[in-house]
Amino acid sequence: MTNLSEEKNIYSEIQKKLFYIIPEKWESIYLYASVIEEPQRRSTGEMYFYYFPKGIIKKKAVNGYEIPGGFNIDEDVYSKLITDLYDVIKKLRQVWFQKTQKKWTNITISIENFQFKVEYDYQNLKMSQFDSYERHVIWRYLYLKLDLELFDKKEKQIIKKYMNFMVNHTLPKRDLYMEGIYKQPVKNIVDYEKTLSVEEAIARSEKNEEMPKEKKKHHFLKKKPVIEDIIEMEDDEEFVNNQILNWKKK
Repeated sequence: MTNLSEEKNIYSEIQKKLFYIIPEKWESIYLYASVIEEPQRRSTGEMYFYYFPKGIIKKKAVNGYEIPGGFNIDEDVYSKLITDLYDVIKKLRQVWFQKTQKKWTNITISIENFQFKVEYDYQNLKMSQFDSYERHVIWRYLYLKLDLELFDKKEKQIIKKYMNFMVNHTLPKRDLYMEGIYKQPVKNIVDYEKTLSVEEAIARSEKNEEMPKEKKKHHFLKKKPVIEDIIEMEDDEEFVNNQILNWKKK
């Protein structure tokens, strides 16, 4: 049987990996992942996420898989980071099963309004009325809260099909987890906003109070860091990094 602290550590790890991946300030993040078990075969699944960039005027949602092309990021490095994130989510599934004896098939994580929310869903995806592509369209409509007119003709038909389906069907009950998070501006090499968990914010505050008063030292990167340097920085309190290993400010 797992304990809550182990589960919360995984939540924290998921948050940090998402914040690391996103290269700019954001308003909200939405992630979907699924795990489908196959008898005597390796489990399959998928994952995608979107975020809304921060701005005075609400901007369009950015597909996480479009980040490398939009920010000049090495695709192989980015792919590795995405794989690592998915592995952590699969680990959460194992921990959740140890705790509840239930295996979720898909999960939606949202981070908005200082809240980290996880929805555990137990639908039998192999028996679903909707295929993977259709579920993606429906998920975008429901969670990104996009205007129906932003979808093309085929996608509108899928959404209509879903709405008609829900008139006569009830989905399995979902489990929900929520926790508050602090948003605190912390600069890194690309100057974006990192979100701290409540525990991280309190720990940082206590650490600052314990530090002797002395003249602040300013650190500057005098050369473009290589991949190894950035990876080593990840656990350094002086830096908050993301995955923009080859990022060039436009």
